[in-house]
Amino acid sequence: MSRLKELMDLRGRRALVTGANGGLGKVMAETLAELGCGLLLLDRPGTDFNPLLAALRAVGKPEVACLECDLEDEGQRRATIEAVKADGLGLDILINNAAFVGTSGLQGWVAPFEEQSLATWRRALEVNLTAVFHLCQAFAPELRASAGGSIINIASIYGVLGPDWSLYDDTQMGNPAAYGASKGGVIQLTRWLATTMAPGVRVNAVSPGGISRQQPEVFAGRYCKRTPLGRMASEDDFRGVIAFLASDMSRYVTGQNLLVDGGWGTW
Repeated sequence: MSRLKELMDLRGRRALVTGANGGLGKVMAETLAELGCGLLLLDRPGTDFNPLLAALRAVGKPEVACLECDLEDEGQRRATIEAVKADGLGLDILINNAAFVGTSGLQGWVAPFEEQSLATWRRALEVNLTAVFHLCQAFAPELRASAGGSIINIASIYGVLGPDWSLYDDTQMGNPAAYGASKGGVIQLTRWLATTMAPGVRVNAVSPGGISRQQPEVFAGRYCKRTPLGRMASEDDFRGVIAFLASDMSRYVTGQNLLVDGGWGTW
């Protein structure tokens, strides 16, 4: 085996991926499976994991378990944590990918600042920040016991930058304060954890730029024009950064927030 292949080899390790059935979560799961990693796939109750499981079988035959958990519910989080710990198989990689992104129809979410509600603010903070803290804390012993413990927190460019409101003109889209605040919190929590959990566990964040998901054409056109690489991201653009941060390729990298944004943050 070449040295690079050896560094990327995740055989014998196990990863928990939250929001595993979403667009990014599926790519993360496929990437880890391709590198030989065992998987715990977590998503909301009622999730149909079958298409993802079929895709993973096409990549290889990793050890896979599916977990249903509403991360907004502390009781469900505790039950899931206990179930993972009970099997005694440990945990090497934790990817906090799940996020509360709301919908345009959710009251107090995509609304003028004065109309954004405390209820939706609390919901977003619970999923996007509190649940991340809870899982990192709960699995700290397992991650410290690993020979390659790695936490990857999925943040956002809006945890770093303010929104350009001109992008949203003539659309039903928005950019709620709670989303940016929670993702900014994730980035700072990442830095805090990086020094707290060192040297045994590396902790990094990834801040995606806008991902193409059938947004209104007028929005997509403005976004692409403002992006140095001239396009929105696709889920495939994140395979490399996940492979890098999850594996020993990044064994001397911690406390970083990698912007995968096509250059958006350089302006």
